Amino acid sequence: MGFTDMRFNVNLSILFTELPLLERPAAARAAGFTAVELWWPWVDAPVPEESELTALRTALEEAGTRLVGLNFYAGQLPGPDRGALSVPGAESERFRANVPVAVAFGASLGCTTFNALYGNRVPGATEAEQDALARENLAFAARAVAEVDGTVLIEALNAPESPHCPIVSAPKAVEVVDAVNAATGLDNARFLMDLYHLSMNSEDLDEVIDRYTDRTAHVQIADNPGRGAPGTGSLDLAALTDRLRKNGYDGWIGLEYKPGDRPSADAFDWLPADRRAAGS
Repeated sequence: MGFTDMRFNVNLSILFTELPLLERPAAARAAGFTAVELWWPWVDAPVPEESELTALRTALEEAGTRLVGLNFYAGQLPGPDRGALSVPGAESERFRANVPVAVAFGASLGCTTFNALYGNRVPGATEAEQDALARENLAFAARAVAEVDGTVLIEALNAPESPHCPIVSAPKAVEVVDAVNAATGLDNARFLMDLYHLSMNSEDLDEVIDRYTDRTAHVQIADNPGRGAPGTGSLDLAALTDRLRKNGYDGWIGLEYKPGDRPSADAFDWLPADRRAAGS
């Protein structure tokens, strides 16, 4: 397979999960990777104890792994939730409490890219009410991230696996991006292009890449079907990432796939070892 001239990072919330959180950075480094990303690691604690933040920061630094992407608090992920920022009440409050904590933690490690998952539709609130809350919370996050010259990412999930999430297409995600930028005037919201989710939605991936690469600040990949490593499904991920590069994308490609019935360290045979370590 190809994958030349691309920068790859490992998502430590889906790979190496057979290990405790604090052991995963070193395991990724042992597999040859120098950059990682994370979903918010403390699903029950949008504001964890400072000792927990310090321990994770130390684990990343001692492993020699750079944090290049971090999710804001998104509820139970993995699990039934798909975000918190559009959910009225306690979940919205948890999201807002998390934002300054996540931004400070990320910035302390040089990470300025933050994924803000929208959330499911919920009973007891209209779609208009939830969307208004989402715009308010996304603007709040964008202003906080601007303090560290950062970027807020808006990700499209897939309808089959996330039937209650309204952000399940590339055009819809980019519509939200535009709304956030219009609300803040900061122009620091961007699209997170997850090729697995978009393929599950039966979107034309070539068209999405051609249309939205210039609006994209992060890419994630997994093969389909199965959400496994490249080569385990039917997606030509080498050609797709090459198309991204030719369209001008030079950012990170997050490996957000399941290792299957093998240790995570054995799930990278598709990528030569000399292409795993990435520069800045």
